[in-house]
Amino acid sequence: MKTGVLLVNLGTPDAPETRAVRRYLREFLSDPRVIDINAVGRALLLNLIVLPFRSSASAEAYKKVWTEAGSPLLVHGEALRDAVRERLTGHPTVLAMRYGNPSIASGLEELRTAGCDRVVVLPLYPQYASSSTGSTVEKVYAEAGRLWNTPFLSIVPAFYDDPGYLDVGAELGRPILADLIGRPVPAPTAEDAPVADRTLPPDTLVLFSFHGLPERHCEKSDPTGAHCFVRDDCCAAIVDANRSCYRAQCFATARGLTRRLGLGKEDAITCFQSRFGKAVWIRPYTDILLEELPRRGIKRVVVFCPAFVSDCLETVEEIGIRAVEDFRAAGGEELRLVPSLNADPRWADAVSRMVRRSGALEDDAG
Repeated sequence: MKTGVLLVNLGTPDAPETRAVRRYLREFLSDPRVIDINAVGRALLLNLIVLPFRSSASAEAYKKVWTEAGSPLLVHGEALRDAVRERLTGHPTVLAMRYGNPSIASGLEELRTAGCDRVVVLPLYPQYASSSTGSTVEKVYAEAGRLWNTPFLSIVPAFYDDPGYLDVGAELGRPILADLIGRPVPAPTAEDAPVADRTLPPDTLVLFSFHGLPERHCEKSDPTGAHCFVRDDCCAAIVDANRSCYRAQCFATARGLTRRLGLGKEDAITCFQSRFGKAVWIRPYTDILLEELPRRGIKRVVVFCPAFVSDCLETVEEIGIRAVEDFRAAGGEELRLVPSLNADPRWADAVSRMVRRSGALEDDAG
């Protein structure tokens, strides 16, 4: 069988215009895995509140990050696709979006046309969430099931602790952190070695800012119903009860980056951004934290966004523009954003390795 590769990210509007953004948000927020309330309530929320008031504001935000080549998420995704394609010789590789274009249906059709009877699917979300990975896998199966000759699918699982993913993230952040503190970043801390309390100057902090989720999403991922948020350290380690918990996987990613950067226990905070609505989301909240830090004597901050493998609205605008302005307004001096992995050659290597480890590709390209 000929095997193809489908890389899937969340999605982006076709243009930074209100109509295009409204169309994208309608598809995105109509997904019951994203807004997991009853259908009537979801429709009312979407049509009476979100679409009328958020579409134009989101369009203005997209205009700040849009490039001549288009949406950053799509541009970086296409570059990654091309880089992975070069590394997986003989295996057609295409990019799709869960919402918007290019669609999952069009991606599967492209691979079918290329003669692929087997498809390795890599959802480009490091940490599992039902609203991202779960929704993408469900959609892939649904679209594949519409075909008369259904392809044989292999899904690459969440890669929150993949060494390649963590190594590249740390290496991208290392020079930015070193430049901010004016000296080299400490050497990585071995897995079996104790972590120091602090290695950075007292006025400097690292934030690992992940996309937020309502707390109820984490609770619904706990098959025991007796672990999530029951105690403060429920995410201190991956165990059977939280093996599918987004928050637990975020903390595991943060621990992996902390060791690779040689950071101390007090050098970094894991936090969560991009919340909306009145529900209680995973805390601490990035925006609130950035307002408080200057009062604690933290004047310099480096922000990693490890939930995003491609720069997008949430990294470039929310952190790179808005958070910078808010931090300075609160008394902070400097906030540096570490770029996402995008199409870094080391990341393309790591993606290729993950696809190969799925067991569906012949080892014909190293």
